Amino acid sequence: MEEKKTSVLSNGLIWFGAAVSIAEILTGTLLAPLGFTKGLAAIIIGHLIGCILLYFAGVIGAETERSSMETVKMSFGQKGSFLFSFLNVLQLVGWTAVMIFNGAIAAQTAFSISNEWIWSVIIGALIIVWIMIGIKNLDKVNAVAMTGLFILTIVLSVVVFKGNVAKPVSGDGISFGAAVELAVAMPLSWLPLISDYTRTAERKKKTAFVSAIVYFFASCYMYVIGMGAAIFTGESDVAKIMVSAGLGIVALVIIVFSTVTTTFLDAYSAGVSSVSISKKIDEKKAAIIVTVIGTALAIFTPITKFEDFLYLIGSVFAPMIAIQITDYFVIKKSYIEKQFIIKNLIIWAAGFALYRCLMKVDILVGNTLPDMAVVIIVCIIINKIFGGEKDV
Repeated sequence: MEEKKTSVLSNGLIWFGAAVSIAEILTGTLLAPLGFTKGLAAIIIGHLIGCILLYFAGVIGAETERSSMETVKMSFGQKGSFLFSFLNVLQLVGWTAVMIFNGAIAAQTAFSISNEWIWSVIIGALIIVWIMIGIKNLDKVNAVAMTGLFILTIVLSVVVFKGNVAKPVSGDGISFGAAVELAVAMPLSWLPLISDYTRTAERKKKTAFVSAIVYFFASCYMYVIGMGAAIFTGESDVAKIMVSAGLGIVALVIIVFSTVTTTFLDAYSAGVSSVSISKKIDEKKAAIIVTVIGTALAIFTPITKFEDFLYLIGSVFAPMIAIQITDYFVIKKSYIEKQFIIKNLIIWAAGFALYRCLMKVDILVGNTLPDMAVVIIVCIIINKIFGGEKDV
């Protein structure tokens, strides 16, 4: 039976849901020390870099009709890709825990149930419901949820910006380059996932473009709400802002459903990536297990700071996608029949190390762009020199 294809609209709704999250709003608050004008510039530049990469990753998955981790095999080989599948599952378990924890804390603030673990369980259960419905049957559910969330985020932005003046922002300062990198990091964290959705697209390049552009605007919007909350209300806890404005039930709906629609993508893609490790794994069952583990981590290991987690994701996946983009669009070579592509694994390791080193340097455009530029140039040179090399 022919696999059901997904529409441009349904993919756009998925990526709107991915962007509307408490984690994005919280990350936006970190940019407040720059002030609104510089902070906005950093948000736009960072998201431009990240979403262009998101588009290219989506095109690879759409044109080859492969999941994200299956496309990784095209550059690193069948067994060489296991490293990235494992790291991807690991980061998705981490994201699931981070999202559920932050959602539970915010929901507790917005509603009078004092135990965070209760909200963690509620959010985890709703994510499992989303998984059971399935990515190809979520069109109508997502359309309703996303319409509601869009309206509610407009209400939230009015509460944040209406009648407020800039207030002194407490906390450590942040450089412009570091702010750009925090803006790059969020779309970059979705790079190992986007092909899981574009692979079944009816209209390939258009779906990849719409997915990236919807995420760009929605994610920028979330960052701006977070940054604006810190600058104009002096409060970085958005749930408290909404409650103080009399939006208790509205706040709860935004928090719970934005957490569910975003974290569903993490759990679902963890299941898809698990299949890349072993075909015996059922992706839906794996996604449910990831949700259960993420919920347990959210309850028993509270997470209060995740900037370092974002930078770690960038250091792993920026050089990986740079190699994939070079192989697919520039060199036009696939190694999917091979087991290990040693030269690409070495280049990735060097790119990973370079990213970590660049974190100590304040670069105006952040770390991702220069790191990827170096990796792409090295890839092309190495291919020219060792183009005929037989990888194992």
